[in-house]
Amino acid sequence: MKSIRDVYKIGTGPSSSHTMGPARAAKLFLERYPDAERYRVKLYQSLCKTGRGHGTDRVLYDILGRSKTEVQFCEYTTEELPHPNTLDFFAYIGDDEVGKMRVQSIGGGDILIDGEDPSAAEEVYPENSFAEIAQFCAWRYISLSEYVELNEGPEIWDFLREIWRAMKRSIEIGLHTDGILPGGLNVKRKAKYLFSQEVPDEIPQVRELRLVCSYAYAVAEENAANGTIVTAPTCGSCGVLPSVLLYMQERHKFSDDTILQALAVAGLFGALVKRNASISGAECGCQAEIGTACSMAAAALCTLMGMSIGQTEYAAEIAMEHQLGLTCDPICGLVQIPCIERNAVAAKRAMDAFNLSHFLCGTRNISFDMVVRTMKETGQHISERYRETSEGGLAKLYNRRNVQ
Repeated sequence: MKSIRDVYKIGTGPSSSHTMGPARAAKLFLERYPDAERYRVKLYQSLCKTGRGHGTDRVLYDILGRSKTEVQFCEYTTEELPHPNTLDFFAYIGDDEVGKMRVQSIGGGDILIDGEDPSAAEEVYPENSFAEIAQFCAWRYISLSEYVELNEGPEIWDFLREIWRAMKRSIEIGLHTDGILPGGLNVKRKAKYLFSQEVPDEIPQVRELRLVCSYAYAVAEENAANGTIVTAPTCGSCGVLPSVLLYMQERHKFSDDTILQALAVAGLFGALVKRNASISGAECGCQAEIGTACSMAAAALCTLMGMSIGQTEYAAEIAMEHQLGLTCDPICGLVQIPCIERNAVAAKRAMDAFNLSHFLCGTRNISFDMVVRTMKETGQHISERYRETSEGGLAKLYNRRNVQ
């Protein structure tokens, strides 16, 4: 299994698969063919259908050069593509094609290049399922965070410290910014408003809801505004994990070192989903993005509160199980409606899953590995129109000129 460094990436929104992945591919292609006189990029399926709203063409022009690059949105193809987020790069000198590269943007900013196998050296963890991890930890009498350090090395804490700083920065900026998000939907930023609504004698449950949701909105709105965020595990789900961690740190006065342990465990669950299913909305719907983020946040909360490995698994399983079937239908291809609100709802759901696992762990019947497999199978059977194509659901029924 890959490093949790592949789960957490500091980057610019609004989409890890539609913006960060293609940008990474474009930089690589430019390095390989720097002397080309012009470039052509063909976008297929989900990249074609929601690429404009996600800014795919914008990042390609920025990197390859607008004056020498043609981006083609290929709505129809008879070819069987390896992934819904497939794009082809071509380099030319005169009329001669001097290079080409097919890329799959598989989610979380990661890419696969056709004909180039990922290096086996990238594998960090010998175990590839939670059952194997739990068995190893029981055998060695270690916690999940200690398991991460054992495989990643002590330098993982410096990496996670920078990740936590970036997460907090995105919340801070989002809480102090208002206005309208770009894209034409006229969506107002709400994080600052939510955060400022404290009233005398505020009910504790209402305060928790308001703060957690304002933090989630803050990060998700920064992402929608092309700001700097951390994939956790994707751009579209970037607000879930940092919102619950910051709220719990403020409420319980956890040290940053304790927060880093929670981030490590959350990253482990994200890496398991990447290994055994998908975190790509184009491949498995929003259950792959928000569902994974919710599981990561629930596991992180268990770590903060010193709960057992069994309780942690149960919380992550509950969080994922009740996101199964969640569709990805961004209106106008923008990561705004329903994406921003969905981050806040998932953050609260993660807290509910954490609380349930505390009381009911001994009664569970479903493992985390099983629910991840179910998520993958469910995603494969969801109609393509509900997998980040903006051809179904809210995206189809919404009319910006005549809102119903």
